[in-house]
Amino acid sequence: MEKLLIAGGAPLRGTVTISGAKNSAVALIPAAILAESTVILDNLPDLSDVAIYSELLTEFGAVVERQADQMKIDPSALRSVPMPNGNVKKLRASYYLMGALLGRFGEAVVGLPGGCNFEPRPIDQHIKGFEALGAQVSIEGGAIHIRAKELRGAKVYLDVVSVGATINLMLAAARAKGVTIIENAAKEPEIIDVATLLNSMGARIIGVGTETIRIEGVDSLHGCRHSIIPDRIQAGTYMIAAAATRGDVLVDNIIPKHLEAITAKMLELGVRIEEHDEALRVIGSEVYEPVDVKALVYPGFATDIQSPMCSLLTQTRGTSVLTDYVFSSRFKYVPELVRMGAKIKLEGRSAIIEGSPLRAAAVRATDLRAGAALVVAGLTVKSGITEITGVEYIDRGYDRLVENLAGLGAEIWRA
Repeated sequence: MEKLLIAGGAPLRGTVTISGAKNSAVALIPAAILAESTVILDNLPDLSDVAIYSELLTEFGAVVERQADQMKIDPSALRSVPMPNGNVKKLRASYYLMGALLGRFGEAVVGLPGGCNFEPRPIDQHIKGFEALGAQVSIEGGAIHIRAKELRGAKVYLDVVSVGATINLMLAAARAKGVTIIENAAKEPEIIDVATLLNSMGARIIGVGTETIRIEGVDSLHGCRHSIIPDRIQAGTYMIAAAATRGDVLVDNIIPKHLEAITAKMLELGVRIEEHDEALRVIGSEVYEPVDVKALVYPGFATDIQSPMCSLLTQTRGTSVLTDYVFSSRFKYVPELVRMGAKIKLEGRSAIIEGSPLRAAAVRATDLRAGAALVVAGLTVKSGITEITGVEYIDRGYDRLVENLAGLGAEIWRA
């Protein structure tokens, strides 16, 4: 079993360059199969989820080529193949195949999402949207079966703001007959990224980034070239790591606007931040004030960054409250932090965190962002070696994490 070992205590210093967004990549790759000619994706992160998607598309008959941070996808010979099991079960974002295959072939059989195990991922809003477009949906043997004689545009109101459902409905509606309107749509930058790709392929989508998205269906889509936006969650994690170690790090190749919520909270803590056009310089302080943080849908504080933020809050000189209004069960990592000496009490959706030094321990990542929390925690420990198992989760979302942290002066290695 592979482990990450960290001898912490050293402030991180230097520059880290952020790769393409994981949460965009896992939607853009299936979106490419809606085209009838080659799609080229640049700035692609090197992640296990991306590798699994590459294998899946090959199983569907697409020709996939990877070179450095670029992927070429030729979906011209794509065929509709049932995927109830296998690689599809390893991905939490496998549900994007539903909308993409439904849009391309009018049918899809896809296994229920796998990946991180912090909370079941409901797909009721996806199903509601597919049915509104004219599809019949059933769940049989742990797989979603979707079929439509013809997809027709419709007005869909999402009962809860859902990134996955918003993207899935855009994928299915892009080639439907007529106009689809998604109300109460999610506004995340990754949704705008997917819409930008689809529009470059010939789709007609407006309103992304607002609560109402309008999609005018087209008969066919063509190939194009698209560069993926920087990963705001990865960037936020390095910002937190820099602050937690009292370091001085330039986080480069980012869109600062995407990080406004975390920047605001770090300033409140007492972290110094200098903003540049495509970078943020994060300068740690010796003393941090406690803050209250609420994880919300975008543009609020991202739920994907609340886990490492919890580790940073253990470094304050008082008591902070961290509440997650997106996922109620995303605190499974807390017992591992407690094993490292953290003083954290859970109350419903909230973690009450009393600042205290952490100590080295053997801990296990329970999901992707929990793994990031443990890495940040390990970097703060001044003596001993922190041992983290469950590395496979971390590899799902952080491109070259060990190499990047080592380049900033951290003592971190795999064993």
